[in-house]
Amino acid sequence: MILEFIAALTSGVALMGVLIIANRMTGRRMGSWVFPAAVGLGMLAYSVWSEYSWAGRAIMPGSPYVEVSRNHNSVWFRPWTYLWPQVNRIIALDRRHERTHPDQPQLVQARVVRMERWIPESAFMAVFDCDAAALAPLIEGVELMPDGTLSGAEWVPMPADDPILRGACALREG
Repeated sequence: MILEFIAALTSGVALMGVLIIANRMTGRRMGSWVFPAAVGLGMLAYSVWSEYSWAGRAIMPGSPYVEVSRNHNSVWFRPWTYLWPQVNRIIALDRRHERTHPDQPQLVQARVVRMERWIPESAFMAVFDCDAAALAPLIEGVELMPDGTLSGAEWVPMPADDPILRGACALREG
């Protein structure tokens, strides 16, 4: 967070520097109020850019994460978000933890990752049944049997068009 503040301050000072140079080249015609306003405008512009671009920077090309869902929101104290909603959460699957069993190809083990702005990412391991459209979280008491089935798992039904289920099943196919 401190790096974001330093970057915002640097953006404001950089814009002020450009205006100082432009002012000297035009014979010092700008009012003195322009320079502090430039700092504020530069900081605001950087902050808005950073809030809107964090999702694209969270999952970079070549990353082990596969984005499966985005949540957008609008808030009253940022009125522009009613026109351009902001991404506040991403759900992704981690390809490094994707596993299937030769005897149970419909079952896919995957790590589900939740990313939010300013909140540390959280994750859990789960097994998805692509044929039955269900999910079983891998928690204490769940055991993977030698034949690829799960013992002690509580299967939670999911809609067939759920983006997380579709993403996990796409990992199996791809």
